Amino acid sequence: MIRFYYNLSPNPMKVALCLEELGLPYEPVPVDVRRGEQFDPAYGAINPNRKVPAIVDGAVTVFDSNAILLHLCEGAGRFLPAGDAARGEMLSWLMFVATGIGPFSGQCVHFRHFAPPGQDYAVERYTFEARRHWGILDAHLAARPWMLGETYGIVDMAVWGWARMVPFILGEGAIADLPNVKRLLDAVNARPAAQRAEALKGRHSFKAEMDSEARGFMFRAIGTAA
Repeated sequence: MIRFYYNLSPNPMKVALCLEELGLPYEPVPVDVRRGEQFDPAYGAINPNRKVPAIVDGAVTVFDSNAILLHLCEGAGRFLPAGDAARGEMLSWLMFVATGIGPFSGQCVHFRHFAPPGQDYAVERYTFEARRHWGILDAHLAARPWMLGETYGIVDMAVWGWARMVPFILGEGAIADLPNVKRLLDAVNARPAAQRAEALKGRHSFKAEMDSEARGFMFRAIGTAA
């Protein structure tokens, strides 16, 4: 059985969706980052970057959410396009989510919601880049129902994890400016696998308070040991 190390943030949730879509048996193992559980040496041996998610699939350990999606979908032979040209498009958009949507959205959240005051340049920079990346996705989806055309697949799962959080990333009204992203989000939310993935919220009580202890674990100063 796959051991799935997770919390409820966007990257673990897209892996939860993929596991549910594939119908793979898995054991969810909570990692409460606000309690510093990511710094446990045993978890560091699984993911040296000490982030979630990670999986242990038999003899194979994989960390980084999009790497996990590829591992799972390739292993199952599902949710992947056929042909070299389609694979190139799939990899391009999957990495666009991994290197653009995720990092800029995450930094936007950090500087808008958690950073100390006086970070105006960073707030403007990451808000602009997050909006720009989401705008690219929205424009791409204008001419197709799913990220790779007519068929739901791996890239849609990757987008879903972050699209759920657009109101928190960019503000409550932001999703209205991204109608095609909203359409994709609603379509994925209607899938039974997405509803089962969301049900993970009831499996474990993660620390909700962003107190000084949580800040110390999540936003360690540059130069301190991880």
